[in-house]
Amino acid sequence: MPESAEEVYARVVAQVGVDGHLPMPAQGGWDIFPWEGTGLRPRVVEPPSDEPPRHGEGDRNCSCTGSPAKGAIWANDRWEVRAPGQPGGLPLVVNLCPLEHLDFEDLDDDMAAEFGLLSVWLHRIISRMPNIGRVHVQKIGDGSAHLHAFFIARTARMTNILGSPAVDWDEILPAVPEDIWRADLAYVAKHLATHGGTALV
Repeated sequence: MPESAEEVYARVVAQVGVDGHLPMPAQGGWDIFPWEGTGLRPRVVEPPSDEPPRHGEGDRNCSCTGSPAKGAIWANDRWEVRAPGQPGGLPLVVNLCPLEHLDFEDLDDDMAAEFGLLSVWLHRIISRMPNIGRVHVQKIGDGSAHLHAFFIARTARMTNILGSPAVDWDEILPAVPEDIWRADLAYVAKHLATHGGTALV
């Protein structure tokens, strides 16, 4: 059985004390680590407390609307693909989301099968675009109680922008020109629509 928060925190305190900083992880020395300098260090681990509510829990609103949301580039009757409101430094970052307010564990078998097919199609479409090196797929559950699977494309041949740190580079690199970004979103939406649904851009 996984340790409780109290047990994990006790291990931290035993190693570095209540206000101590844990050592930098090994990734701090990776060639692809996006930060340099001697001032970086992990934050102090705080003692256990109540889980904060996510968007869509308690009185916190969720961005799900039951119809394609602002920023949607493609939709069918149960799913949508959304883009952020403006380009970042990486070629593309889009989300695959159910229209209904559902998280991963709420998907029935039919929705789970649809999620799998849509994920593969979306990944395949983006990864076959010119100048895309890889597409990372990520699901993080702490911000929202609504499933948002991220599809994060990185530029080919930018050899220090690799792996999990690539996500940090999206906010570090200068933004992709908006006309290129919009054309790329339209390309993804049009090609996904060949599998069903409707391109919205």
